[in-house]
Amino acid sequence: MTDKRICVGAIGGSYGVRGELRIKSFCSIPEDIESYSPLATEDGSQMFHLALVRPIKNGFVARVVEVSTKEEADALKGTQLFATRDQLPALHDDEYYHTDLIGLEVVDTGGTLLGQIKTVLDHGAGDLLEVQRPGSSETVLLPFTMGAVPTVDLAAGRIVADPPIGLF
Repeated sequence: MTDKRICVGAIGGSYGVRGELRIKSFCSIPEDIESYSPLATEDGSQMFHLALVRPIKNGFVARVVEVSTKEEADALKGTQLFATRDQLPALHDDEYYHTDLIGLEVVDTGGTLLGQIKTVLDHGAGDLLEVQRPGSSETVLLPFTMGAVPTVDLAAGRIVADPPIGLF
């Protein structure tokens, strides 16, 4: 799991005419994306040595050694930027990378399977776990709080949930 890539940002397209890029950071401290350079595409086929130039609305202007023209910058629009786990800081005991939660089984406090985590959503008021119900395309949004999710066991590949009444 140490070589697993984690998405830390995305290229929003070109900025200006000299090959600078618009970068959106997914890091909890947005500026930290620069310290994880070089970043790669998900498959590792391209590397990007990133240097932030200045903040802009919803991100940063950045220079990338590998990009020198507006056309090259435009061609990268939508490219997700990944760092390897060993480039990222260690987390506190009650913190998790979203990528580590996706795919975990969700069981209630009695051990009944509630589903599997499909994605982690953050709409500003706290994280929500999108849980796909077993054998169904139906999903339920579970608040990712200590009250609703008292146990996260990455080693066992599951979380124990105590969801609000009526949620499932």
